[in-house]
Amino acid sequence: MSMIYQTTGLVQTTDSQRRNVSVFRNCWNAFQEWRKWERLRRDLCSLSDQELKDIGITYGEIDYAASNRNTDPRGIRSAV
Repeated sequence: MSMIYQTTGLVQTTDSQRRNVSVFRNCWNAFQEWRKWERLRRDLCSLSDQELKDIGITYGEIDYAASNRNTDPRGIRSAV
């Protein structure tokens, strides 16, 4: 009886560790995505109005363009 209990306890510990690693990995991936978004947003904000016009966006569309990196702001094509 004690052997079954110990084995069950071991499985629960392993599952718990996997869950913790998964939560950490999800948080880390979200943080990395936020850093990419913030870097792109910062770079776009540093451009002049004429430079933004050349790439087809306005200052007011920077947040949208940074959040939707796979979409061409002009709607012509999807960037890959």
